[in-house]
Amino acid sequence: MELINRTIELVKEKLEGTESGHDWFHIERVWKLSLKIQEKEGGDKLIIELAALLHDIADPKFHNGDETIASRIVNEFLTEQKVDSETIEKVIFIIENMSFKNRNEAPQNLPLELKIVQDADRLDAIGAIGIARTFNFGGYKNNLMYHPDIEPKLNQSKEEYKKSNGTTINHFYEKLLLLKDLLNTETAKEIAEHRHQFMLQFLDEFYKEWNVTF
Repeated sequence: MELINRTIELVKEKLEGTESGHDWFHIERVWKLSLKIQEKEGGDKLIIELAALLHDIADPKFHNGDETIASRIVNEFLTEQKVDSETIEKVIFIIENMSFKNRNEAPQNLPLELKIVQDADRLDAIGAIGIARTFNFGGYKNNLMYHPDIEPKLNQSKEEYKKSNGTTINHFYEKLLLLKDLLNTETAKEIAEHRHQFMLQFLDEFYKEWNVTF
């Protein structure tokens, strides 16, 4: 518990002032969701907690696309905390391989701990919270909310996804609505059903109001 508390302190310090869709409260929700899933699915609780807490310690989108910073911070911190090297390697492996943009590059036969943290992170990207985070990030990037003449870009490569500046509504089709079918655990899939339907209802209402057809 002492290690978890020190990890929480580090995360809060590193993410102070971060865009609110990727701040401490996002981390806290992913952490809690991970524990909920772990209760039913199993897996090494310590590895799951550490990976959930540290997974966005240095999100590449806020560090000029550098995907190595997070691993360095995590390795240095956990080494200082006298965590064994095998645990550190497992935590870093999860952080390096759980993102949506890296899904086509991830190894096969992923460990249960990664599947759980990845599911928790994806659950926080859908439903009411997912909608709020998406519009928050779109505003942060000064993207259009919606443009009827701009089509979603489906099946984007990693590089295309990283450089995408499409509309916020298009992001639903480019990512959010895909997540339900990319989940790993049965527990996460059950949670996702309601959240997915909520997003569909939101989109239906959005188009009605946009087109003044309600």
